[in-house]
Amino acid sequence: MGVLFFAYNSEECVNMDLFEREHAAFMEKHLACRNGERKGRLLRGHSYGEKLLLQNVWWPVFGNFDYLHPEYEVYDRNRKSYFLDLAFTPPFGLFNIECHGFQSHIKDMDREKFSYSLNRDNFLTALGWKKIHFSFDDIKDRPEICRSLLQLVIGPYLLNKDSAGPALKIEKDLLLLAWRLGRPIRPKDVCDAWRINFRTSRKLLISLVDKGWLKPISKGKTVRYYELQTSTLNLLF
Repeated sequence: MGVLFFAYNSEECVNMDLFEREHAAFMEKHLACRNGERKGRLLRGHSYGEKLLLQNVWWPVFGNFDYLHPEYEVYDRNRKSYFLDLAFTPPFGLFNIECHGFQSHIKDMDREKFSYSLNRDNFLTALGWKKIHFSFDDIKDRPEICRSLLQLVIGPYLLNKDSAGPALKIEKDLLLLAWRLGRPIRPKDVCDAWRINFRTSRKLLISLVDKGWLKPISKGKTVRYYELQTSTLNLLF
């Protein structure tokens, strides 16, 4: 089943009945596949904070739980087992999404545990995992920030799902540059950022117009600017 990704509309309320049904089915599916400590960890570990993360952040953005795993078991470099709050494992990457309560995150942390935590995260990074951390306070009180950051991290990896065909890395980087500017992009902007000539910059921008990702803006008979299409924003963020 493919991943559904769309921009969240803050004016729309999450269908809570649908979320509750899908979340219950999601948990039943994963509980049925586990036994022993792995099952116990899921029952204990996936609690109020993790469910709220799914409800306020994940569900409004994705609308499904495809490729998502609660309390996902991984191993550190010493082959010691531990569990991630949520793991998102689509064909295009590995993403670890964590919910942190302020007091619970620091009250049991000494210097040794702090060092171990950093080394463990670095080891996961070396294995290709991308970590996304959210505080419980933001999940509860400022979920729009979490949704925006979630989209910012995962969005670029979804560009290759556009119907116009897969995006090359340089195209993804150019779209991100266009978004960061906060205004329509010019060939000169690409020249300044990447230190390439004007002709090459313009050619790159036109290639994104051909794919439907940018819209040319004319001044007279000359195209001076290129604007991100709404459909591109939905994929990028």
